[in-house]
Amino acid sequence: MDPNISEFMARIRELETRIEREAQARRQQWQADFEAHKVRFEAEVLAQQKRFKMGLLRYVLSADWRSVLSVPFIYPVIVPLLLLDVSVTVYQWVCFPLYRIPRVKRSKYFVFDRTHLEYLNLLEKINCAYCSYGNGLVAYAREVVGLTEQYWCPIKHARKVMQAHPHYHGFADYGDAEHYREELARLRQELADMKPR
Repeated sequence: MDPNISEFMARIRELETRIEREAQARRQQWQADFEAHKVRFEAEVLAQQKRFKMGLLRYVLSADWRSVLSVPFIYPVIVPLLLLDVSVTVYQWVCFPLYRIPRVKRSKYFVFDRTHLEYLNLLEKINCAYCSYGNGLVAYAREVVGLTEQYWCPIKHARKVMQAHPHYHGFADYGDAEHYREELARLRQELADMKPR
């Protein structure tokens, strides 16, 4: 990998760490403790949150008509999402061992912690779970596809890639025919050396 890109990637990781530390400080401000992937609020914080909860009936009756109109188009998307989830999971369980790539731990990509927020009513919690599932699934699928791309075709594109996956910047340069085969071997070895995540 180009040394400049390696340096930039290290700086990005450092910034991401700093952002997470700041987010953690904000969570502590709201007195949210995390225990084994579960959120726990102190009783007085929960009582304070409940004061801001909008009842389900009031929530539905005060909904914007555009939101109500979109409901039949939102929820059916769960079917293709579930199909994608099953497909990606089966694919990696079958193919990754063949490629000597450690499997991606699916559960690390799904975060369902908004159900612990007492200021959300049941419908809001369902909506939050739906969005968490969709975004988690896309992140999970992106990681599986990114690792697959690193195995089969780890070449950068000539054009800019919008929000490239984390492995992309280590790929072989576009048009570098002379070094492609050795870069391919190096990148495949990196995959084989990865610890299970």
